[in-house]
Amino acid sequence: ARMCPDHVIRRFAGVFVLLSVALGTWVHPGFYGFTAFVGLNLLQSSFTNFCPLEKILARFGVLGCSVRKPSA
Repeated sequence: ARMCPDHVIRRFAGVFVLLSVALGTWVHPGFYGFTAFVGLNLLQSSFTNFCPLEKILARFGVLGCSVRKPSA
């Protein structure tokens, strides 16, 4: 079972991308690196089914995310 609903992850990713593009445009181009990081993380997650953001959100109990119980 997934730790977070998919829409939660997509919402966070969308906000991070938009924020980093805005910062890259109006503050410093170095912020585009964060945009690339989010994109690469989404790509690797599509292959590995591992998402660090899920673990972080679950740890804090954000928006219906919960920590997976280890199977016995």
